[in-house]
Amino acid sequence: MSKVAWLFPGQGSQAVGMGVALAQAEPAALAVLQEADAALGFPLSKLMAEGPEETLKLTEHTQPAILTHSIMVVQAWSARLPRPDFAAGHSLGEYSALVALGALAFKDAVRTVRERGRAMQEAVPVGVGAMAAILGMSLADVEASCAEGAKASGKIVVPANFNGPGQIVIAGHAEAVEAALEAAKARGGRKMMKLPVSAPFHSPLMEPAKTRMEPILRGLAFKATSCPLVNNVDAVAVSDPEALRDGLVRQIPGAVRWQASMDLLLDQGVTTFVELGPGKVLAGLAKRQAKERGIEAVTLSLGAPEDLAQLG
Repeated sequence: MSKVAWLFPGQGSQAVGMGVALAQAEPAALAVLQEADAALGFPLSKLMAEGPEETLKLTEHTQPAILTHSIMVVQAWSARLPRPDFAAGHSLGEYSALVALGALAFKDAVRTVRERGRAMQEAVPVGVGAMAAILGMSLADVEASCAEGAKASGKIVVPANFNGPGQIVIAGHAEAVEAALEAAKARGGRKMMKLPVSAPFHSPLMEPAKTRMEPILRGLAFKATSCPLVNNVDAVAVSDPEALRDGLVRQIPGAVRWQASMDLLLDQGVTTFVELGPGKVLAGLAKRQAKERGIEAVTLSLGAPEDLAQLG
């Protein structure tokens, strides 16, 4: 029997106007938005609806906005969504997954991810760090390019996001990232791009953010999840409260092992992937990865009222 996984997007999926139509159409979604405003003590709902974009793109605002939108979808359509056998969230999205699975209270999560955004931004001064995507290269070649870039610059650069076959993001000191891209070109790399982010997320440069967030996460109440969560940092299925908490601590400087997470879900018989929140990136990655393995997958991206038609 086909199994279902709920997927929750991370940073980069935000857009001005996110969640507006859903809040207008669904009272349960509006209630989530109002709870976010109350928990944060400022009108996140207004920022999501009206921008400005540059303010919404600030990490401390982006993270609670995406979390809020995802939980708006879950609460609005909980009776119509196919029940999950597993869940996974990309970086920040792991918090959304934990709220959706009953492991973490929404008000706690939305406050925590705002602080997480601040901690990650303040861990490295603007301009010191960078991230870049390298497409169409093997993991071994990307790792070798990072090693060469680190050696040439005397700085840190590592693979940070393993998003899918041939889609790897690197992060570290800006000069080390540049050196790694040059090394990748020398190895035949042709498709690479700097990412418009303000910090080198999921790299060792995030250790100060981990130190700052650990006592906050230790102070939160976690419950067991209603179904297993495939976490980012290990790409393993967990449901124990302490394992869930520990995964959130370690994912801050740790790489996002999304490709391995999707492989685990496919190995477990998941063939229906439902992305909940803004954007369609994760559904596309899941469909592509399943196809490369010869598996026919159904993917849904649900974030606005018009998307309900996908549920039939």
